[in-house]
Amino acid sequence: MAKERQIIEVPDFLTVRELAGLISVSPIEVMKQLINNGIMASINQQIDFDTAAIVIDSLGFEARATQQEEVETVTDEDLPLWRRLYSDENPKDLVRRPPVVTILGHVDHGKTSLLDAIRHANVAEGEAGGITQHIGAYQVMHNNQKITFLDTPGHAAFTAMRARGAQGADIAILVVAADDGVMPTTKEALAHARAAHIPIVVALNKIDKRNANPDRVKQELSDLGLVSDEWGGDTMIVPVSAREKIGIDDLLEAIVLTSEDKQILANPKSKSAAGTIIEARMEKSRGVLATLLVQNGTLRLGDTVVAGRAIGKIRAMFDEKGKPVKDAPPSTPVQVMGLASLPEVGDMFVTYKSEKEARAVVEDRNQAFATAHERGNRPQITMEELFKQFKAGEAKELRLILKVDVQGSLEPIINSVNDLGQGEIGVKVLLAETGNISEDDVNLAISTGAIIVGFAVEADNPARKSAESNGVEIRTYTIIYQLLEDIEKALKGMLDPIYEDKIIGKAEVRKVFKISKLGKIAGCYVREGEIRRNAKVRVIRGRNIMIDHASVSSLKRETEDVREVRAGFECGINVDGFEDFIPGDVIEFIVSERVR
Repeated sequence: MAKERQIIEVPDFLTVRELAGLISVSPIEVMKQLINNGIMASINQQIDFDTAAIVIDSLGFEARATQQEEVETVTDEDLPLWRRLYSDENPKDLVRRPPVVTILGHVDHGKTSLLDAIRHANVAEGEAGGITQHIGAYQVMHNNQKITFLDTPGHAAFTAMRARGAQGADIAILVVAADDGVMPTTKEALAHARAAHIPIVVALNKIDKRNANPDRVKQELSDLGLVSDEWGGDTMIVPVSAREKIGIDDLLEAIVLTSEDKQILANPKSKSAAGTIIEARMEKSRGVLATLLVQNGTLRLGDTVVAGRAIGKIRAMFDEKGKPVKDAPPSTPVQVMGLASLPEVGDMFVTYKSEKEARAVVEDRNQAFATAHERGNRPQITMEELFKQFKAGEAKELRLILKVDVQGSLEPIINSVNDLGQGEIGVKVLLAETGNISEDDVNLAISTGAIIVGFAVEADNPARKSAESNGVEIRTYTIIYQLLEDIEKALKGMLDPIYEDKIIGKAEVRKVFKISKLGKIAGCYVREGEIRRNAKVRVIRGRNIMIDHASVSSLKRETEDVREVRAGFECGINVDGFEDFIPGDVIEFIVSERVR
């Protein structure tokens, strides 16, 4: 009786290396079988199901097509930027492009040293002195394949770009020191990479040190969900030493394999080029110099470019060595001259056929910006807003960034928060760390639509300013049950808004007049901000508050009733229930603003 052959499930397309892994034979054996059937293929070349079936049959197995699993619904927001850029392109025009890599990790774990080691290991002897042009990105070659590195290590820069809607990187390298292990900043960097929905390769640096303990660090990474492929997981953890130049080629190979698995594509023949601003600065002699990372299409000398609200015609283009170039295909970083104003890092750029069309786009953006600035309209990321989105079917989870004072508070709060998210709307903690709330936390919130919750911590000034200008909600608590109660109420749509007073202007009393019909009028000079007829007022004399939250019965400029008066002008103010003004009194104008 013939022995039943083992069935091997095979996808529609796979590489020679992947096929060898499926049937547990050497890739060389697979290549031999392909040659016997008249097919020449390299180890990383893709073959289709029919070709793979021939090899599998000749080696004594039976091929069967992989059952197509139900595809998980992915929103546009979760898609990598490059997938959105070519979404309207003809699939036949799409080709593989070099991966763009960013370096993340703890400050002392060797991110910059690793970037330097990679760059200099790929420069021919005698050319090293030519690398003097810092444009924020550079390309290296590995086995005839290009890789683009963003030369701005650190998740702060990475997330600042994402906060503006950009995503320059396709792959993240998480650098972890073999002697130090996972640090709080490592976890933070991991949260940023995961929020960007990009694959992660771990560079286990400093393996040359005597106190290096790779297995301990791999266990720490495993606890974070980064299980080494050597341990049966799906994360490539590559031992390297930036100082001794050990493992650099292995790391580059891991990047290439990861990019092949993700099939990073673009259309170099697209009608317009598009990508991200990596760096921008102003020079007296050359004007605006901006580094553009092309992510779809091909950027050419003479193209009209719009980046955010900046516009210009490319007069010159240079690579990272300062050499002039005429065109830049996908994944190529180039420094350009010709923009009329400075774009912001993270701005998207697009080329247009005509300058007229480009100017119309910029005018619309300028108008939208002016209107939003005038009205103070900014996207509000609040618990109430998220609940509205959930009711409308636009949101499925409440995303939180959790900062607490000490490690002992962290686990019980996380466990309690996770227990709350068992209903229709879930809770996802993107980042949970000790320490005060920073601007970096706000950037992560902007790019992910998260709420920042702090327990027994404060937000530093840059964080508060950024949160206010970008409409990010920061909630701080000193009692755990209040924190949990608010989250529970938010999930049920019951959270009551909280209002705070905001001083919008101050006026100094210079002279007091008596008018028979109105009583005493304070003749004032507006020292700062603006004062409004419909605001409440507080009269202050020295350190004493004479009256608080009183109404304004009249506000006049000369003989005319007005609604508001700005700083630098004089006016007359009459306050309900108070006439005892004396010169030197300060009148504060207050409005009540919703803070959550």
